[in-house]
Amino acid sequence: MILEVCVDSYTSMITAKDAGADRIELCSALNIGGLTPSYGLMKKAKEIRDIEIFVMIRPRSGDFLYDDNEFETMKQDISIVKQMGFDGIVTGILLRDGRIDIDRMRELVKIAYPLKVVLHRAFDDAKNPMRDIPRLIKIGVCRILTSGQRANALEGANYIAEIQEKFGDSITIMPGCGINAGNIEQMYKITKCTHYHLSGKVNVGSQMEYRECIKRMDTPKSEFVVERADYDLIKKARDIIDNIENNKE
Repeated sequence: MILEVCVDSYTSMITAKDAGADRIELCSALNIGGLTPSYGLMKKAKEIRDIEIFVMIRPRSGDFLYDDNEFETMKQDISIVKQMGFDGIVTGILLRDGRIDIDRMRELVKIAYPLKVVLHRAFDDAKNPMRDIPRLIKIGVCRILTSGQRANALEGANYIAEIQEKFGDSITIMPGCGINAGNIEQMYKITKCTHYHLSGKVNVGSQMEYRECIKRMDTPKSEFVVERADYDLIKKARDIIDNIENNKE
């Protein structure tokens, strides 16, 4: 079984690897769902060995309907990720009517090749995405990250179980959003999925001593919120997954 941890800093990446992550999803701005990481962060990430790294390709926050300029940016970012030798990318594009944009996804898969391509939680914002899974398989998408079109993966577990049963032999279905050591075993019993995605992050607090600026009306308190991957949270999830693996019939 595979544990994937989503991180937006080099520090969190090291923590995740040390705690037993099998794979990293590398992004920036995890607090808004993750964006394409900077070149500097990607370059630092390449210093870490012996772990798979998939890079988020998302040019901005908000919806997954991209204009031509944004799409060109995504293609350029994929080319850089490919040149740097990462294992794959994580991305997703929707059409105006809510369907998955298969044509553009196909183009990104071709540009990324031989890197693997994952469809992220744009799947959960899509209109009736289950009907598009055979087409995603056909164009070469290797994995779908999903909360089962619900607020979190546990709420969407039955939907995840349905697509796992129908398509799990042809594409990896990976539950994500709200996954933790306390519910992985329950998720496995319901879905039989073998890949799990989490951030395992906590607010470590800002180390800034000077905070007079917070008195200004235009300075948000969120500037003093710093989140990092937590070793213990990830290690507990790793232990649960290993226990499930060891007790499979």
